[in-house]
Amino acid sequence: MLRWTVHLEGGPRRVNHAAVAVGHRVFSFGGYCSGEDYETLRQIDVHIFNAVSLRWTKLPPVRPTIRGQPPVVPYMRYGHSTVLIDDTVFLWGGRNDTEGACNVLYAFDVNTHKWSTPRVLGTIPGARDGHSACVLGKTMYIFGGYEQLADCFSNDIHKLDTSTMTWTLICTKGNPARWRDFHSATMLGSHMYVFGGRADRFGPFHSNNEIYCNRIRVFDTRTEAWLDCPATPVLPEGRRSHSAFGYNGELYIFGGYNARLNRHFHDLWKFNPVSFTWKKIEPKGKGPCPRRRQCCCIVGDKIVLFGGTSPSPEEGLGDEFDLIDHSDLHILDFSPSLKTLCKLAVIQYNLDQSCLPHDIRYSEWLERRDGFRVSGSTNMTSLWRGCFCSAGDVAHLWIMKWKEV
Repeated sequence: MLRWTVHLEGGPRRVNHAAVAVGHRVFSFGGYCSGEDYETLRQIDVHIFNAVSLRWTKLPPVRPTIRGQPPVVPYMRYGHSTVLIDDTVFLWGGRNDTEGACNVLYAFDVNTHKWSTPRVLGTIPGARDGHSACVLGKTMYIFGGYEQLADCFSNDIHKLDTSTMTWTLICTKGNPARWRDFHSATMLGSHMYVFGGRADRFGPFHSNNEIYCNRIRVFDTRTEAWLDCPATPVLPEGRRSHSAFGYNGELYIFGGYNARLNRHFHDLWKFNPVSFTWKKIEPKGKGPCPRRRQCCCIVGDKIVLFGGTSPSPEEGLGDEFDLIDHSDLHILDFSPSLKTLCKLAVIQYNLDQSCLPHDIRYSEWLERRDGFRVSGSTNMTSLWRGCFCSAGDVAHLWIMKWKEV
């Protein structure tokens, strides 16, 4: 029973960030927020979400180990990619408005929280943003993006073998996918599934004749060939800056934006690679509003989705420029426990809670919340720490109810 079960507010307000899941934690790297200073060069920020306690923390800035010498840390950026291999997060690409795009590979140790720049060999991809990155074994695959030096969309595939730290430009076979950026690429088995993104009708150069392909393209990493794919009768709208993830051998996409339609999405679609068919999914519960440029990560049977940007409520579902950046977080549960479903039923039907354990009674949470309101506190992080440290799996139910009272 697929259900949206968590809605939190007050996390990092980020757009076009990148994230990976490490056990029950989600590491979020960089991104931007409207109104912040991006002219001043500064270190990329790292936020960590604990999916058990439902708390965000932010890592402190890295101090130089040698006086007068800046530490090895990527600069703040957006449109970059991150992947996890063993205990290392590899961050590549992205850009900011001061330094432009980057093609330096950074490595982040999830245990020590230390950055490094591994020495790499081979053909290094050109600096870009809006590309995709996915992993098969110890190899990272980079596809597409917008190349800064060539000033055009890309449809190249590069791979980085992290056991030898060697880059290779793959000479692909078959009919390649179109040049594009802000698409998704998801590894299912040994196949990379590419969906969506922004392209140009006339070729790799951006002429403001944007197109948004809604056909799946499949790259076989074993034969290094693009496969010919059958037509699918039902298709989601083409889009860019959406989320994609694989679960139980199937591909899911959520949200995104189509400039030709001037429309943001909050729909969820499932693609079956065996039958090569799409199906629109309608989870129970209240999900995120229409948005793009959010992040999502898999933690067990749950999808953690956070951040992104949406049109101002006064502007409807379109409008390219009047946007609101989000600091919220949602969790989509593929297998909610009976305990969770029972708690949801208690809230939905306003059942008697007097026989429930004290730590999960919604009425007691209300008293604590009202105490915060009386004291004038608006610090949601303090509220989480004050109320939910012993019942993290309960917090989302009460926070969902916060919206209704």
